[in-house]
Amino acid sequence: MPVSGVVTESPPPDLVRHVAESTGLTPGVAARVVADVIGYFGETTEDYVRRRHAELRGKQYRNAQIWTALAAELAARPVAPPRLTERQLRRIVYG
Repeated sequence: MPVSGVVTESPPPDLVRHVAESTGLTPGVAARVVADVIGYFGETTEDYVRRRHAELRGKQYRNAQIWTALAAELAARPVAPPRLTERQLRRIVYG
């Protein structure tokens, strides 16, 4: 299930082949896994912040904990966005 929506392009065949060969997955399952990972990392910063805020609120985290966690998670992403302040994170979530 892609996080940011429908994946409209097929995943790169060489990557699908590599995942299938290195994991023993069928090519069809490997293609779905690759498409899901591409969709996950294709999620916009704003969508990621909103989604994770909702997830963490659902786990009873307080906002102070959430802003710290979000800043750390965003910084650790493979292609990290510019550092966002707590105020910027709040504005993404609450407008």
